This record gives sequence, structure tokens and C-alpha cells, in this order.
Amino acid sequence: MQFDMILRLLLAGVFGAMIGFERKSRLKEAGLRTHFLVAVGSALIMVVSKYGFFDVLHVDGVELDASRVAAQVVSGIGFLGAGTIIVQRQAVRGLTTAAGLWATSGIGLTVGAGLY
Repeated sequence: MQFDMILRLLLAGVFGAMIGFERKSRLKEAGLRTHFLVAVGSALIMVVSKYGFFDVLHVDGVELDASRVAAQVVSGIGFLGAGTIIVQRQAVRGLTTAAGLWATSGIGLTVGAGLY
């Protein structure tokens, strides 16, 4: 199981880096490192939320819903993406970067859940 978790983190990093490389090649604000970290961080949070609490699952009255954690990651990435959006003189910049960060987070969560 540990190998599978490490594989998930590595795959999320590769997928995030691929998106980040494209953004970096176009000289955008959030590049390879940012997308890599968002993907790996999202995958790590999903892995921990799915598998990190097995010891308390057998306690009466304790339920675990990994989708709650995923929903909060998506909300948090929304704030990160909002920081990349800039409005200057009737022009909006950074929307594609913000959307890319949001999608990268989704990819990380998906890979972290083992849906690859």
C-alpha cells in the first residue's frame, strides 16, 4: 500500500509539472513549480484523508468522508487562483492561470484518490 501511495504522489507531480511546463513556456505567473506543488499537495491531502484515519474508523459513531476534505481543497485553491488574477485598465489577466491551478488541483485529488 505504501508503494501505491508514493506512486500516486509521483504521478500527480508529473501531471502537475506537465501543466506547469506549458504555463512556464508561455512566461505566465504560475509555472512548473507552482503547478507541481499544487498537484502533489492535493494528492497528499486526498491520500491522507482516505487512508490516514483507519485506526479511528472502527470506533462507534465515527464516520469518514474523504469528499469533504476534497471540497475544502478546491475552495482553498480558489483563493490561490484569485491571487493570480489581475485587473489593469479594463483588461483582466491571469484567468487561464487561475483555471489551470484549479484544474491541477482536481488532477491531484483524482490521482490521490487512485482514479487514474
